[in-house]
Amino acid sequence: MSSKIQTIGAIEIGSSKIRVLIGEISHGRGPSLNIISKGECQSRGVVKGDVVDLRAAGDAAHTAIHEAESGAGGLRIDRVFLAQTGGHLEGFYNEASVNVRSADYRVTQADIDSVCELATGRELPDGRALVDDGIRQPFFLDGSIVSDARNLRGRVLKVGYWMVHGDSARLASNLDMVRGFNLKVDALILSSLASGIMVTTPEERAGGVIAIDIGAGTTDYVLYRAGCACMTGVVPVGGLHLTNDLCNGLRLGEGQAEKTKTRFGSGVVVTRDRGEKVWLDGDRGIGDRQLSKNSIELITSLRVAEIFEIVKKRLGPEFSPDQAVSGVVVTGGTSQLPGIADAAAAVFGLPARAGEFPGRIHEQLRDPGWATVLGLLHFGLDSTTAPAAPGPRAKGGWLRKLFS
Repeated sequence: MSSKIQTIGAIEIGSSKIRVLIGEISHGRGPSLNIISKGECQSRGVVKGDVVDLRAAGDAAHTAIHEAESGAGGLRIDRVFLAQTGGHLEGFYNEASVNVRSADYRVTQADIDSVCELATGRELPDGRALVDDGIRQPFFLDGSIVSDARNLRGRVLKVGYWMVHGDSARLASNLDMVRGFNLKVDALILSSLASGIMVTTPEERAGGVIAIDIGAGTTDYVLYRAGCACMTGVVPVGGLHLTNDLCNGLRLGEGQAEKTKTRFGSGVVVTRDRGEKVWLDGDRGIGDRQLSKNSIELITSLRVAEIFEIVKKRLGPEFSPDQAVSGVVVTGGTSQLPGIADAAAAVFGLPARAGEFPGRIHEQLRDPGWATVLGLLHFGLDSTTAPAAPGPRAKGGWLRKLFS
């Protein structure tokens, strides 16, 4: 492989923030990624993960991209990995099987190609397009899981794919918006997969784990089993809904409600004394007033529990506690709410924790809101270093080197 340094960009166009990271991939003694700059700005024209005002969203994206490029000394990005979320995304599972064709029943690459093609060949409705080529599940050879079926002996080879598709026009708009800055979009990556790979370990994914990213307007989730993402999706509910609930329940303005959520909100009710009060502004000046702390926690905890209940319902029969022994990992901006892991544990009946990043990540990027763009860089590194593998998506791996 060439020793040339490649510059890659990771872009997330979220409901609250647009975040951009630029990294350099070098191939010295081993492939490594060095994060060299970041950009961030308040999002506009994006509702529940969907771009509803292309011009406003484009202007905001340009601000974040320009900030990142300026921080990189004007360095241009060679390849871009763009996160995808929104209520228009849907998924389905499709599997296929083939009889091994060789006389000695040894699996060949032709057998693997054939079963993968059949499993990904299902047609989509008009106006829908695949976000990527599909999330491959483990191969089964005569009913037993195998990580790589090549050259193994067996009679029947089976594989399944979780296929995620979205509205063609919305996907095209997202691509056009970034391409309008003369940037090459190398791949669309599901936000759930990007954040999930950052906050779970290979051991957790092997044992079964649910990663849930609660952003401002959406909640992205992914269920891992046997080391692979077997199901993922998007719920059009997020942290802004907690804010709106406080607006309605306590008659607050949006800014006041957001501040109240950040200061006093909780994923579970911990204040039992209904008479305990907190000050809205804290300065006890004109316009400041007292609020029931129990009421604040009750409002936020009910919405948090609802989010987890919706995710559990979406997972349906794919979820069972005995196949998710590693529990639940919660990330995203709203995951900073105290008690949110306890709320997840109560709904799923599993151990739960807040997501953490590898220790080498700079303090400025430790906020869980950066989980998705950091994960995009992971896929960027993985795509340049992974050897050819059966199926379109490379598995596993971790950021070999991640510096500020």
